[in-house]
Amino acid sequence: EDQVVNGHDEKENNPFAEYMWMENEEDFNRQVEEELQEQEFLDRCFQEMLEEEDQDWFIPSRDLPQGMGQLQQQLNGLSVGDGHSSEDILSKSNLNPDAKEFVPGVKY
Repeated sequence: EDQVVNGHDEKENNPFAEYMWMENEEDFNRQVEEELQEQEFLDRCFQEMLEEEDQDWFIPSRDLPQGMGQLQQQLNGLSVGDGHSSEDILSKSNLNPDAKEFVPGVKY
């Protein structure tokens, strides 16, 4: 049976192996600091990229003047049909249903 001394097996070479990083603490701290700076740099780059992307999008609430937002809501509330059936409109129409279709720039 293995004998345990001070919480470690006798066969274990260095009972302080997990603390050996402290021997080069300055190097360890520098490495961790570099990793943190790199992560911070990447975060800033992504944030700038998202802000640039937002500027390219048209967002009515942001890009239109204040009164335009209310106008936009009113326009969204409008509908084409105002309660009249299409038969009503056709029966009162004075347009020629057999007329040629209008095409801008074409002379008949």
